[in-house]
Amino acid sequence: MISVVLALVSAAAYGMSDFLGGIASRRVAALRVVLMSYPISVVIITIAAAFVGGEFSWRSMLFGAASGAVMALAMWWFYIALAEGPMSVVSPLTAVIVAGIPVIVGVIIGERPSVISYGGIALAIVAVILVSREPPGVADHTVSGARAPRFTRRVAWFTVGSGVSFALSFVFTHEIEAGTGLWPLVVSRTVASVIVIAVATGARQLARPPRAILGFAFLVAVLDVIGVVTMLYAFQGGLLSLVSVLISLYPAVTVLLAVLVLKERVGRLQVAGMGLALAAVAAIAVNG
Repeated sequence: MISVVLALVSAAAYGMSDFLGGIASRRVAALRVVLMSYPISVVIITIAAAFVGGEFSWRSMLFGAASGAVMALAMWWFYIALAEGPMSVVSPLTAVIVAGIPVIVGVIIGERPSVISYGGIALAIVAVILVSREPPGVADHTVSGARAPRFTRRVAWFTVGSGVSFALSFVFTHEIEAGTGLWPLVVSRTVASVIVIAVATGARQLARPPRAILGFAFLVAVLDVIGVVTMLYAFQGGLLSLVSVLISLYPAVTVLLAVLVLKERVGRLQVAGMGLALAAVAAIAVNG
């Protein structure tokens, strides 16, 4: 039950982080937001790791580094897919890959959730797809005369690549051993920061950040730390197949905040998705 609570806290933190990151990305390129928030995350996690302590493990450090590398690639490719393709296709497809692959890996390594938990997993995957879809008309670019984005082969590759990379970051984080403290996460975010800086340099976006988004970047970093730390402990105390699905429900938090704070319109499918998310949480919590 504790792992379920930690997974939900992680999902809430990532959902809020995406909400704030989305607001900041309306002012500057999304890559520059990550470019600022990741290094701040490294500093925060390093300070926390010094207090938590933990035994050194090369295995956990390597999995931490692998998690950071695929997470950085996932963020980069996901933003490319969103920029070039239809969000109504890119977002739900990425979500189902992120939710589905860890479940498959969990079953392969021997995890056997209860029948009700499997039902909760199925509900959660459907919920993520529905919540991630935009209401009709929101992403319609033809109104202004601009060409509507197409789901091209290039967009498909970046979408699948980002989804697989996000999923692998879950799998690698699950492999970090208990008792190693937060140091593997320090390695994870350090590797991710190096890759993001390299990508930003190649894209010629490595510039002095505007002061207007410094506050957003700091909050995104704090929420990122909360999300990854609670995710680590949730994985160490629970099943990969269940915890990963619960964390994958984070888009519901983002959508809810967009409705409550920004007064954005929410579609019927998104409302249905949030209802299914609650049912999925209940099913997994009872038998998780």
